[in-house]
Amino acid sequence: MIHPFSFSRIPYIIFGTGKLYELYNIIPEFGNNVLFVIGGSSLIQSGIWNEFTSKLENSSINFSSVSLSGEPSPTLIDDTVAKFHNKNLDLIVGIGGGSVLDAGKAISAMLTKDGSIKNYLEGVGNKIHDGKKIPYIAIPTTSGTGSEATKNAVISEIGPDGFKKSLRHDNLIPNITIIDSELMVSCPPSVSAACGMDAFTQLLEAYVSSKASPITDSLAYTGLKFISRNILLACSTGASNVNIRGKMAYGALISGIVLANAGLGIIHGLASPIGGFFKIPHGIVCGTLLAEATKINIKTLQNQGPNGKLALKKYAQIGAMLKEKYYGQEDKIQEYCVNLVETLEKWTEVLKIDRLGKYGINRQIIHKIVENTGMKNNPVILNKENISKIILNRL
Repeated sequence: MIHPFSFSRIPYIIFGTGKLYELYNIIPEFGNNVLFVIGGSSLIQSGIWNEFTSKLENSSINFSSVSLSGEPSPTLIDDTVAKFHNKNLDLIVGIGGGSVLDAGKAISAMLTKDGSIKNYLEGVGNKIHDGKKIPYIAIPTTSGTGSEATKNAVISEIGPDGFKKSLRHDNLIPNITIIDSELMVSCPPSVSAACGMDAFTQLLEAYVSSKASPITDSLAYTGLKFISRNILLACSTGASNVNIRGKMAYGALISGIVLANAGLGIIHGLASPIGGFFKIPHGIVCGTLLAEATKINIKTLQNQGPNGKLALKKYAQIGAMLKEKYYGQEDKIQEYCVNLVETLEKWTEVLKIDRLGKYGINRQIIHKIVENTGMKNNPVILNKENISKIILNRL
């Protein structure tokens, strides 16, 4: 029996090496007054940004740009919107990592509104965004968050009372997404590792989600296969290989599509308060918790008997895929679940994913983190002791 499900729309996707330069022909379809939102330095250092803008300067396109580093805050969004509110922009283009894409998405949405973005953030403000925006094109330069395919922009305010919340509406999905693996070859190994682990986390959490459907399962499985075959290479000998980078980019894109439709689990439930209370990259949070959370989910499911069988089979399917085996035997569930956890632990070590303690997280804050953690689509309900253990084991 197939349970009822819904599936949200996705952007118009342009995927392939060298596809960035299609932007020259696309921009005039929206107008000739464009704002680019870019990262702090990597795009400029790669030389691609200078090459791109020099060609724009010889066209009839008027453009401005803003750059940012770190995850977007309400203040950054509000200040940028105030600066460009009366500039009659026709199009916003975000070129960068997940934080840049989220910032561009938020700016495009808030240019049609008065007041702070805080008013529209879930769990923070009391207003609901109506979906009106300036058209938006998302162009990722990392393979991680999948923001290029989602309807939400994650905004962070970091501190003791901080938060990490979404501005969300179906219309905020980018109008167009351009994925060009040439933009990713200059991504540093540490960033590639964190982003790759984030993408794998999103795919795995969506795959075992209580809200999963046959569509999200088929997409997530292929995404997991692409990431698992290429993550170590993308962070080492294959870093400059556009084919390997393209496969990672595909996996990240799929992770955005499936998380938007199947939801996420305990890892992202923990990432929200951790990312609000501490200045820590989102990919590091997900990557460092991935193996521990998966291990505890599996152990809890095993203790549930028949009620946990479906999710355990799904974990085993991925464990088998990592061994390049076909899962088909019920008596292999335990073996393949063990292989999944051991593989994730190996990746965490080989990719040198930081522990939480490096960012000031300690035992004293665990209770506060747990109290603010959600796990709406986790395949099993975890008690506070088990959630605490996930954090504790990665301090």
